[in-house]
Amino acid sequence: MEKDWKKIQVYNSAVEAEIVKQMLEENGVHAVLLNKQDSSYLFGKIELYVHEDMEQEALRLIKDNEENNIGAEDVN
Repeated sequence: MEKDWKKIQVYNSAVEAEIVKQMLEENGVHAVLLNKQDSSYLFGKIELYVHEDMEQEALRLIKDNEENNIGAEDVN
């Protein structure tokens, strides 16, 4: 990984990590996932990195997204 990139989150779920990455990208924050999971047994972590200049913006977006989804349930 190039210098000036910061790990800001760690996930167990590849789907959750990809959703957060896409949300950041849609809001102008370039993000990179580093998948350290074993491909057979799916243990391990998925790390989310952003450029250090965008760290605070990325953390704010993640926090806002989590707050907006609190209490959200499938109504079907």
